[in-house]
Amino acid sequence: MAEHVEPGWETARRASSRVQTVRVTLMRGFDLTVDGGHVPLPPRAQRMIAFLALHDRPVPRGFVGQTLYTNSPEARLSGNLRTALWRMRRSGCDLVEARGECLAVSDRASVDVRRLACTAHRLLRDGAQPDASEVDDLAAGGELLPGWYEDWVVMERERTRQLWLRTLEVASERLTGAGRHEDALVAGLAAVESEPLRESAHRAVILAHLAAGNRGEAIRQYRRCATILARELGLTPSPETRALTGALG
Repeated sequence: MAEHVEPGWETARRASSRVQTVRVTLMRGFDLTVDGGHVPLPPRAQRMIAFLALHDRPVPRGFVGQTLYTNSPEARLSGNLRTALWRMRRSGCDLVEARGECLAVSDRASVDVRRLACTAHRLLRDGAQPDASEVDDLAAGGELLPGWYEDWVVMERERTRQLWLRTLEVASERLTGAGRHEDALVAGLAAVESEPLRESAHRAVILAHLAAGNRGEAIRQYRRCATILARELGLTPSPETRALTGALG
């Protein structure tokens, strides 16, 4: 009997003799692509890959089973895990690797959340500025696995959100300082779009406009910030925010 293989993975197998670009996307929703082509996976496979991808080191099998199969009797956890892994291999998906008594996502895969962590480390700790590809990556981010409500997702979602927003703001400030005003606006506006009530994001955009000589745009952004804060929270902008445009009238 012929082995069933998902179409996307069949294409990937045929190209196995050359280097492939494998990307796992978790922000704005789960997606797996090989050489730019979408690869369909069943929900259980998506959850296993996502869970492992959120860890930067191999995860013990027992912990994977207990987390992903919370409604299964303890005696059946290892069996459920073996079945899930067998089904993934049968479908042609080879992204999950066994490393002793642990499981991990293959090093072949580029994971957006891990790239975010690397970019954040460079910007927040090393004082670097992002290159063009990192700006695009940051701007393309978003909520972690929207519509997934498992505890392990919910706990990670807010941490990832805060790291992403802070990294966008710092990226915008660094790019403004380097004279890369368009990239600075891309990063700053992505932060404002995600969290309109975040004053620090608005300040990053205002600074980028001022550095580019667009005083009218800076004032317009300030007024947007003031309107949103008043309408949603009954607040006025902080002195720090007001000071940015106070001299412009």
